[in-house]
Amino acid sequence: MATQRKNPSPWAWIPSLYLAEGLPYVAVNIVSVIMYKRMGISNADIALYTSLLYLPWVIKPIWSPLVDMLKTKRWWIVITQLVLGLGFASIALSIPASLFFKITLAFFWLLAFGSATHDIAADGFYMLGLDTNKQAKYVGIRSTFYRIATITGQGLLVILAGFLESSSGREPVSLFIEASPQYNKTVLEMPVARDYEGSGGEGMYFYLDNDSLQVSTQTVDKDSLNMLLDSVKVSNYRNGFVPEEERKVKTEGWWSSRVSGPLGQWIRDNFGEERSAVAEVSGSVSVVPVRLSQKPDAGKKVVLNTALKKGDKSIALVQGEHLVFTEANWDKPAYMVFQADSKLDKYTSVNYVGLSGNIPMAWAVTFFVLAGLFLLLSFYHRIVLPKPDSDIPHENLKASTVLKEFGETFVSFFSKPQVGIALFFMLTFRFAEAQLLKLINPFLLDPIDKGGLGLTTGEVGFVYGTVGIIGLTLGGIIGGIAAAYGGLKKWVWPMTLSMLLTAATFLYLSFSQTDNLLIINICVFIEQFGYGFGFTAYMLYLIYFSEGKYKTAHYAISTGFMALGMMLPGMFAGWLQEQLGYNHFFLWVMMCSIIPLIAVALLKIDPEFGKKSTK
Repeated sequence: MATQRKNPSPWAWIPSLYLAEGLPYVAVNIVSVIMYKRMGISNADIALYTSLLYLPWVIKPIWSPLVDMLKTKRWWIVITQLVLGLGFASIALSIPASLFFKITLAFFWLLAFGSATHDIAADGFYMLGLDTNKQAKYVGIRSTFYRIATITGQGLLVILAGFLESSSGREPVSLFIEASPQYNKTVLEMPVARDYEGSGGEGMYFYLDNDSLQVSTQTVDKDSLNMLLDSVKVSNYRNGFVPEEERKVKTEGWWSSRVSGPLGQWIRDNFGEERSAVAEVSGSVSVVPVRLSQKPDAGKKVVLNTALKKGDKSIALVQGEHLVFTEANWDKPAYMVFQADSKLDKYTSVNYVGLSGNIPMAWAVTFFVLAGLFLLLSFYHRIVLPKPDSDIPHENLKASTVLKEFGETFVSFFSKPQVGIALFFMLTFRFAEAQLLKLINPFLLDPIDKGGLGLTTGEVGFVYGTVGIIGLTLGGIIGGIAAAYGGLKKWVWPMTLSMLLTAATFLYLSFSQTDNLLIINICVFIEQFGYGFGFTAYMLYLIYFSEGKYKTAHYAISTGFMALGMMLPGMFAGWLQEQLGYNHFFLWVMMCSIIPLIAVALLKIDPEFGKKSTK
């Protein structure tokens, strides 16, 4: 048992240490997804590039022996938290840049390596700072605060970003649109915007000629309609309302033209949703001019993002969903085009809402908050962490010693009984969840006409920051109690099956597309509870398989395979969703849940492992 020169209560440092371990992970792998979605990055790019951020957790066993040998784990904790704080600040400063996607991805990579190193040091310090009895006593507290960190990141931080988005912009634009066979047939010509000279001292806001529209359900000539749509596009382009990057046509590389393009077309043709391509049909349209009431300051941009909020998705916004106003074009009309589905033959209505919050500023402030928090945590842990006598660096290290220790660690891991089945389990248990996780937030944020639920950033943060944290925590605690009394072998099947709930709830939401927040909250609670309960089996098996002489290093290797099992499926999830649509994508995820069932069926587990001792 390690003696300590300082012996503060574990309550003084375990909760804060595991908050510090969980927050960077969720910031890199989940919060980044929401931020990029709000900044206009495509689902395919989000899923691909953010999935690659798992790589540092995959390969962290490679440098974990160095953390064991160089300096102390206490030193590594304090330094990595300081580095993480500086990394978050760097992301905040990079968000307003024109090349923000590439720059922030580079800093997220650095954060991922820093966070993986912090994980190695924190998990090792936990075993050095407590005797075996206290390790067992506080393992539930450790897991709970890690989960709280996870939900805090995608809950409170996202709520903060959403609040800043909504409070930093102009007054929202609300547009009510009705469609009916009784309304007059569309006249296919550009509308003449009313003369408007702006306001003197009433503040800056968006000005619409009308906040309610009537669209006929009678069809129109397709060629004439295309000429009108081209005229609107040319006008918006000429006056600078469409950002330069949205005008560029992406050139296809060899992979896109020879592999992903043809394969994606085959998937769409055979398995994709039959979702109407509204711009290709000759449904009636209504063209809406919108202007700004005052001239923005020099160099400032005012952005209007318009999306379907509530109602029938048969009335779609086909042009003008993202408009940029500047000092050069504020007094000219920008145009939005709303189109009724050509198959629509009865009355329906819809509400569209346009928001103009300063999205880059909102996310920059959010990451500055994270930066400040980690600078405080680094200072706090420098003072409060205990100093176990066993937490000392190796002296007189030689390269030959390091290589020998490193080799023995890996040889002993891959020599364990049933190692092939164990690796199959580690890599596939989260196969379905890894795909689901990358698309949950884009699904919640995407507008209804694109298959999503159309929630705001703040609503997504609220759902996961309140109901989600309750469901996840209860699932984890109940899972731990169940395993402690019945053992891992008894509970591994119920826990595995509970992971299916995560996909089933979103499959339901994708088909219902409900706007009822109560139902959405219930589904998220079930999803998070099922995940918390089921994930207990996974973590217990990693501990079970890591038992032995090198259990700390073997646990690090196991978590590396866990991260690999999350990274690879997540890389293609966004691209696959774009081919299938949300409905069929979540159905695919449900089918993928069969794979972990096969892996669990092959496992051999000691019936006594995890049971509460009766001695």
